[in-house]
Amino acid sequence: MDSPVLVPYRSFIQIDRSSATPVYLQVAHQLINAIQRGYLMDDHKLPGSRQMAKLLGLHRNTVVASYAELDAQGWIATHPSRGAFVRNGKTDKPRRLSAKGLITYPQQTGFHFKRWNVLDNPFDYSVATHSLDDGLPDPRLSHVDYLSRLLHTNMKRRGNRAKLGYNNLMGAAYYKENLANFLNLTRGLHISKRNILVTRSLELSIYIVVETLISPGDRVVVGELSYFATNMILQKAGAAIVTVPVDAEGIDVEAVRALCERRPFRMLYITPHHHYPTTVTFSAQRRVELLALSAQYGFIIVEDDYDYDFHYDDSPQLPMVSADTEGMVVYVGTFGKSMAPGFRSGFIVAPPELINEMGKLLGIMDRHGDALTELALGELIADGEIHRYLKKTTIEYKARRDVLVSLLNMHLTSFVDFSVPRGGLAIWTKWPNDLNLMRLRELCARRDVYLPRYLLYQSQKHCGIRMGFGSLQQTELTEVVELMAQVVKNMAIPQR
Repeated sequence: MDSPVLVPYRSFIQIDRSSATPVYLQVAHQLINAIQRGYLMDDHKLPGSRQMAKLLGLHRNTVVASYAELDAQGWIATHPSRGAFVRNGKTDKPRRLSAKGLITYPQQTGFHFKRWNVLDNPFDYSVATHSLDDGLPDPRLSHVDYLSRLLHTNMKRRGNRAKLGYNNLMGAAYYKENLANFLNLTRGLHISKRNILVTRSLELSIYIVVETLISPGDRVVVGELSYFATNMILQKAGAAIVTVPVDAEGIDVEAVRALCERRPFRMLYITPHHHYPTTVTFSAQRRVELLALSAQYGFIIVEDDYDYDFHYDDSPQLPMVSADTEGMVVYVGTFGKSMAPGFRSGFIVAPPELINEMGKLLGIMDRHGDALTELALGELIADGEIHRYLKKTTIEYKARRDVLVSLLNMHLTSFVDFSVPRGGLAIWTKWPNDLNLMRLRELCARRDVYLPRYLLYQSQKHCGIRMGFGSLQQTELTEVVELMAQVVKNMAIPQR
């Protein structure tokens, strides 16, 4: 047994007097670490409280309190006139004492684990003054004050307290009832709350759909350019992804038909309102043809309506799910996308039997949901405020779209080709094929303009950038485009 005075306690018991943790607990916790990690062995005798206090430069009462805590937790046994001895420690050869080993967390696991290479984070961070995105709304336009009042009111209501427990497995009924009414009114659906599964995000909705409906090896069809997050989710599930061309009318339905005739597939993923990333609208004729193919060949259509609320020049086409009579469409979307991220929710619309099955997975992943936010969003719909808010913000987003169109025509018309989208929060821009987009990104960063990697699409066939305008004010859009124009002209890229 080591002599108490030979153990360098002061080297691994380090006191932080600025910490909110009481000093006696700091001492106790660090002694517990030493016991657990095999530095202080079973039956090791600790110094007396006076001696330990002198070693650590503490008051004796502090050490007495530390020993009492260790005794209460079962890490030492105190014997009158004999002293305090370690209990429940290791009994083999003690480890070489290292203060670093006690105050640091392991830098590596001691075991092998699966690495999700297909889920490498596509997002990164920049401190640049101006940052583009793929079409996010502006949090500065969010209805934060109004929603904050709703949250405060719902917190104070006695009747809501029971709704904040663990019984919120499928989304708050009040919110689902109002969400069903909202979707029926704005998207021509004919659903009730039994057709809705509420999630925390669009991506979580897609994940639940894919995990429920896709098995490893299943073939899934997506556009030749498609939403990167969905592709990652499909790859993680082991799906075999097959692409079809996308033109000015959306995905090529004849290419889909040819796939059906050659070899059946399980699912087709589509963003028909504004195709991601190219923003084109899936034509009415192709919608009818695709629904007919789905019913004939039995493949599932996952319709992602990520930005249905944003339309400017005319009324939007109703979602495909509104015309689905065979139960082949699973509809996913986001309610409240125009508001701050913390006030949004994802949703899935499908027949009740599928909703119930997907609800089992959600119940394991997110048992209690976000009842307080759902109650507030339900009231936002019930009192009609969401319609007033969307009308107001749509005017601003249309103005920002028009400003970006004007700026592109003014400063980059020789280099960029694009079509003006009828809605959404982004413009798809096509650039000369010999332009190195990663080099453009690097040079823009030097001018304090950040272009995330996931905006850039470069291959032998494509050279495009999805430019979001929703999150930037008109003066900010002006600065971004002018700086990009300076960079492109200095790169000496041939004009279109």
